[in-house]
Amino acid sequence: MKRFFKSKWFKIPFFTGYTIFALAGVFYVGTFLAIKFKWTNESGAVDTNTRYFQEIRNKYNQSFKKNITKEQVMHHEALHRILILNKYYPKNANFILNAYLKSKNENEVLRMLGAVDMYMKENKSYMAEIKAYQKNKHQKHLHKKNGSVFDWMNINEWMVFKTAVAKDRKIIDSVSNLTGVESRLIVSCLVGEQIRLFNSSREAFKKWIGPLKILSVESQFSFGVTGIKELTAIQIEEHLKDSTSKYYLGKEYEHLLDFKTNNPTSERINRLTDFKKHFYSYMYAAIFLKQMKVQWEKAGYPIEDRPEILATLFNVGYPQSIPKKNPQVGGSTIKIDEKPHSFGSIAYEFYYSGELFEIFPFKPKKFDWNVAS
Repeated sequence: MKRFFKSKWFKIPFFTGYTIFALAGVFYVGTFLAIKFKWTNESGAVDTNTRYFQEIRNKYNQSFKKNITKEQVMHHEALHRILILNKYYPKNANFILNAYLKSKNENEVLRMLGAVDMYMKENKSYMAEIKAYQKNKHQKHLHKKNGSVFDWMNINEWMVFKTAVAKDRKIIDSVSNLTGVESRLIVSCLVGEQIRLFNSSREAFKKWIGPLKILSVESQFSFGVTGIKELTAIQIEEHLKDSTSKYYLGKEYEHLLDFKTNNPTSERINRLTDFKKHFYSYMYAAIFLKQMKVQWEKAGYPIEDRPEILATLFNVGYPQSIPKKNPQVGGSTIKIDEKPHSFGSIAYEFYYSGELFEIFPFKPKKFDWNVAS
């Protein structure tokens, strides 16, 4: 027997197994510590254009408080500016015009143009023409480009994303009906998470995400297609049922995330990481957005018309949701072709880009309280 324990037939399997168990132990302990001490939490960075986002919001809020008529906006600003943009980025101009014709929402169309202006600040001829319009002057410029003014929407991954998210349209709309959160707003948060994953998981994208035109599902520190952390998911559930919580939405929402088994931990992870059905990824995201809306509204700082702020909060989580007068746009920094973009700015640019407007249009309200039972 002693000879057997000393032989290679015992030593090699024994030490191999011992090493595997040791490494597994280190991994699980590391994972536990990372979650416990919040090492995986997004600290978030402030977007360099955060003041510009605020200026756009203030500018168009003030404009429409002065009772500008639909005809005046159409003829004197929105359509004329769309025509100017058409000289430089016909694709974006077409998206915005289509959004205007479909929604008849002048306020949001001007915000779409404001989102474009942020990217065109360094284009002197474009900015000069905008200023000339304001002085009733007209100039001719020949500089044009193909593709989108939002450079990250010109990458191959964006085309894959559009095809993939279109497959989830019915699921996203059903979540919207249940929660009263606009589908386009939910997708705005999905965009940043998916573009980040497409860029950080290049091999996975090349092998199966790209060819199959599907969304990437996270399954480690964050879960599902929207990247919900387990702790955040638990907090979302708790705030639904706690009537004293500043995030409380009301009795009609209390049972939206009820569990069907006696093992909520396992059930929670399973429903968030389901590769085929993404219902709960969108449900948790939508409820979180509405909880943020309620928290800030109760504090006297409404943000329901600020998709860039809502997306930033979605990315950084509850700890950094501190209502204030001039919130900052930011969140995770996502590099696309070596150019940094903040999570909040990506959500904002998508929301006002006109992309996917046919299936995810504006609604009269981003948040509705008349929800399906």
